[in-house]
Amino acid sequence: VVRDDLEEDDLHDPAYQYVSTNDIRQRAGHHGYAVEEFLLGRNGLSPARLTAILRARGVEGLIVSPQSSRVIGSELDYRAFAAVTFGYGLQSPALHRASTNMMQGLLTAIGELTRRGYRRIGLAITRWIDARADHAYSGALLYHQQAIAPRNRVPLLFFAENNPARGREMFLTWAAKHRPDAVISFHTYVPEWLTSGLGRRIPEDVGLVVHDWTEQMTAFAGIHHRRAAVAAAAVDLLVTQLMHNERGIPE
Repeated sequence: VVRDDLEEDDLHDPAYQYVSTNDIRQRAGHHGYAVEEFLLGRNGLSPARLTAILRARGVEGLIVSPQSSRVIGSELDYRAFAAVTFGYGLQSPALHRASTNMMQGLLTAIGELTRRGYRRIGLAITRWIDARADHAYSGALLYHQQAIAPRNRVPLLFFAENNPARGREMFLTWAAKHRPDAVISFHTYVPEWLTSGLGRRIPEDVGLVVHDWTEQMTAFAGIHHRRAAVAAAAVDLLVTQLMHNERGIPE
């Protein structure tokens, strides 16, 4: 399992969630494989050096989890390996992918909000989140907005930076101007901005849906990405390649 570990990268913020190594290990053990984690960037570990280490150890299968805005996992030499990745954060090379269907997830959430009486639904995310889902977030919102009255269309908010912690003033300006009655966004920062920054109560004054819900977020409604299932799908993809002796970037 190859992850990025670059100091002070915006994507190290706790607002971001990733597939856990434990979930990968559990599925890999089912197939009889062991799992080892490598952190690109830590202690100067470069893609070239890691490629050499993997080949020397006889590692043949890689699961690449892009976790930096630089996506340094793209610089590995994949010719000797079977490889898969999560989502669309790693655009190039075009490896096999395991991903949630976030278009379906967003449309389901928007449908539930509409059914419960919300009319002005706002989406506030970073560009990395949208890119990681192959722009399914923005696509789902814009698709929904074509079917509603123009007065209820809340403009999509992309934070100026990939670190949402620095988006407070931008969010407050957007929320005060457009007054969404429900917001789909992060579990961190946003609740405090709505309550302390705008004086709005959750859920009495504004609904909040966490775009990336985990079992620890019991105080909020949200979209559950089911990362254990995504991890299992990635491992299954990788094992299939190994069984078929497929290596390198897929045609």
